[in-house]
Amino acid sequence: MTEHAFNVDLRGIVDLLSQHLYTGPHVYVRELVQNAADALAARGPHRSAAPARIDIISPTRTHDGSLQIIDTGVGLTEADLHTLLATVGRSSKRDDLGFARQDLLGQFGIGLLSCFLIADDIVVVSRSIDGGPAVEWVGTSDGRYRTRVLADADPAALHGHGTRVTLRPRRDMHRWVEPAQVVDLVRKFADLLPLPIAVDGVVVNSGLPPWQREYRSPAERRDALGNYCRGLFGFDPLAIIDLRVPEAGLDGLAFVLPVAANPGADAGHRVYLKRMLLTESADALLPKSWSFLVRCVVDTGMLRPTAAREDLFDDDLLAATRAALGSAVREWLVKTSVTDPELLDRVLSTHHLGIKSLARHDDQMLEIVDEWLPMETTRGPATLGQLRRAHGRLTYTTTVETFREFAAIAAAADLTLINGGYVYDIDMINASARLHHTPTVEFDPARLLATLHHPDPETAAALASVQHVADGVLAETRTRTELRRFEPASVPALYLLGRPARGAREFTDARDRSTGLWSEVLGSFESSDGQTVDNRAVLVLNTANPVTSALTGIADTHLIELAVQALYGQALLAGHHPVAAADAGLLNRSFLGLLERALA
Repeated sequence: MTEHAFNVDLRGIVDLLSQHLYTGPHVYVRELVQNAADALAARGPHRSAAPARIDIISPTRTHDGSLQIIDTGVGLTEADLHTLLATVGRSSKRDDLGFARQDLLGQFGIGLLSCFLIADDIVVVSRSIDGGPAVEWVGTSDGRYRTRVLADADPAALHGHGTRVTLRPRRDMHRWVEPAQVVDLVRKFADLLPLPIAVDGVVVNSGLPPWQREYRSPAERRDALGNYCRGLFGFDPLAIIDLRVPEAGLDGLAFVLPVAANPGADAGHRVYLKRMLLTESADALLPKSWSFLVRCVVDTGMLRPTAAREDLFDDDLLAATRAALGSAVREWLVKTSVTDPELLDRVLSTHHLGIKSLARHDDQMLEIVDEWLPMETTRGPATLGQLRRAHGRLTYTTTVETFREFAAIAAAADLTLINGGYVYDIDMINASARLHHTPTVEFDPARLLATLHHPDPETAAALASVQHVADGVLAETRTRTELRRFEPASVPALYLLGRPARGAREFTDARDRSTGLWSEVLGSFESSDGQTVDNRAVLVLNTANPVTSALTGIADTHLIELAVQALYGQALLAGHHPVAAADAGLLNRSFLGLLERALA
C-alpha cells in the first residue's frame, strides 16, 4: 500500500474563505492586527526593550501603492517560514495538545490567507527575537511561495526583531487600503487592544474598554458610558447594567433600550475576544427572552470563536454564560424595584409587552409585574397586587370592547373589572392567581343584570306596555327586554349576551344553517319536550335615561316600535356585537321609519 499526501488547491481555499468563511475583504485588517498583537504578546514581559506597538503604513506613505503593517513582536526564523506560513492550518498559537493558548488571539492558522482576498501576493519580512538574519517569504495566490535570507545591508531587511507584512492590492481592491478606510477598520476591530496601533504615525485606538476606565464620580462614569452607547448603538440608554461572568472571563455592559424593540430584529450584541472585536451581532450571547430589553457590549477571554472569528462557538460554556447574563439582567430589575421605583416605572412602561411575555414563565418577573405594572381597571390604573389585596379576587373581561362597553356601568355598580383584552394580560392574571392562590372570575355580561337596580313600582307600571311592545318587536332577534335603573344615565340601553346564551345561540344558528342528516343530528340535542335552551339576549332599558322615560308618554305603538328598534341597534353597535341579518333588517326599518316621521 502506497501512502500519499493531500494536495491543496490554494485558489480553491481562497475562494472558500471569501465566499463562505469571511464576510468580506475587510477582515484582512483584523487578521493582520491580530497576528501582530499575538507576536507582541509572545515576547513576554522581559525579552525585549523595544516598545510594543503596531504601525500601519498606507499607500500615501509607501508611494508604491502598497500597504504595510509592522510590529515589534517575536519575529520568525527561516524554519518558521516553512513550518508556519507555508502550511495551511499550522499555527504557533496552540499548545502541544492542540488547545488555543489563552494569551493569544489566533488559533486556526488561516489568518494570513485573508490577505489573498485583496492581493495576489503577500510579502513577509521578519527577524526573530532570538537572533539571526532577517528573512523574506513571498507567497502567491496560485499556491507557490519563495524564501530568502536578507543581508543586513539589504534595503528590505528589518534591523530589529519583528515582522513587516506588505500587500499590493489588486486594481479592484484599492479602496480597502485607503487611509480613512484602514483607520475605520482598525477602530472597528482593534479599538480596545491594550497596545498602540498607529496609522501613518497617528495612534487611532483607545486601548481600554470604557467600563474599565477610572472615573472621578458615578455621574461622570454614567455620562461617559451613555456617550459610548450613543456612539456604539445610536441611542440614549434608560439605564446601564454592569455585567460580569468570571467563569468566561467576561465583563461588559448592558444598555437598557429607550424604546420597545422589534421582536423580529436581530439583538445586535457586540462581543470582543481578548479586546479584539469578534462580532457585532452575537444573538446567542443573551437568552432570546431578554433581547427585547438590552443591547450588550462585552469582552471575554474564555469563550470560543468560530473559525471565521465572526461569531461565538455555541458550547456548554456559552450556554452557562448566556444563563448567567440573563440572571444578571433579571436581578437588576428586582434590585431596581427596591432602589429606584421611578426608573423601574419607565422601564416597565416602555417594555411592558416583553416583560409580560417573560413573566408568564418566570415567577421572579411575575412578582415585579404583579406589584409594579398597572393594569387598566374600572377604578383606574392598578396593579394585580393592589387588586388582589383590595378585593380578594380578580374579575376580568376577555376583550377590550367588552371592558369599554361596561366599564362606566360596572364602576357605578361598585364592580371592579380588569381589562384583560390586551396582549398577555389574561396570562398575567392567571399566573398571578396561581402564584398567590387568588380566585379569578371571567366577566359575564349577563351577570351584570343582577347588580342593577329595579325601577320603582310606579315607573315599572308606566313602562310595562312599552316593555310588552319591545318584546314583540325584538322576538325575531331572539332578544327579551328588562327594565333597570343604572348609571351613567346617558346610556339608554344595554345589550347583554351571556356565555350560556352565546353558546346556545351559536348552536341554534349552526342548526338553522344545516340541512339533511347534519340538521337532524343537531336537532337531536334539543330537550325531550322540543324546547331548546333559552338563547335570548337581554336588552336592558335604562329608566334613568330621558329617552326611555319619554316612551311612557307615547300612545303611538308604531312609534314605540321604531324607538325600541333604534335603542336596540344603538346598544348592539355600542357593544361592538356582530350584526346578523335579522339585526340589519331591524336597524334599516327603524332608520327609515324615524326618518319618514321626521320628514312628515
